[in-house]
Amino acid sequence: MQIEKKNMIRKCMDVCMTIIMIALMAYQVTGEVLHEWGGMIMTILVIVHQIFNRKWYSALFIGKYNLYRIITTCINLLLLTALVITAFCGMSMSGYAVPFLYGMAPVTFVRRFHLSMSHWSFVLMGLHLGLHIPAITSRFKIDRKRQMVIGIIFTVISGYGFYLFLKNGIPDYMFFKVPFAFLDYEKTAILVFLENLLMLGFWMFIGAILADLCRIFLRKAMTNNSGIN
Repeated sequence: MQIEKKNMIRKCMDVCMTIIMIALMAYQVTGEVLHEWGGMIMTILVIVHQIFNRKWYSALFIGKYNLYRIITTCINLLLLTALVITAFCGMSMSGYAVPFLYGMAPVTFVRRFHLSMSHWSFVLMGLHLGLHIPAITSRFKIDRKRQMVIGIIFTVISGYGFYLFLKNGIPDYMFFKVPFAFLDYEKTAILVFLENLLMLGFWMFIGAILADLCRIFLRKAMTNNSGIN
């Protein structure tokens, strides 16, 4: 019962962190004050999330690593690194939430790294969430025809999310090609949040594909090993 309760808390935290992440990427809607406080809430949730996952960290050097475990471990550690850097840089520029931390590092440095790492966090969080989708959807019994239809629908939706990802110039932010974000303040709040959700959905889709490929790879490896034996 206690394990189920912890899993439920983790899922609720994942949902909250996803919603906050989408909101944080909508700076033109939230404004600076809400953006900073949202970032602080996100930082607290990340810390609590790591405390809940302490057993996962203790098992990092235990057991064998298959392809799925390698990918999830790399993405999880990269995501944590990106979130930590984003939080540090954000607090170093804070003028409202934690103004006493302003200037911990040069502003010119933290501004560019905050811009880049926040978008890396966005992408890695999408991949992180997507890796868990096949395990969740496997509980539902859906026939092959419906699976195909659903797959086509999500492929089209995620494809449009990737188009928005490129259109909004996010790769330029991620790879330090531009020092400032070019935001469209004329877009409605609903449209901004919807676009962020679609872009996140694309990376969730990629994460789900990676998880499926790992499952296929593992199944083939097990079949080959059983054939050899």
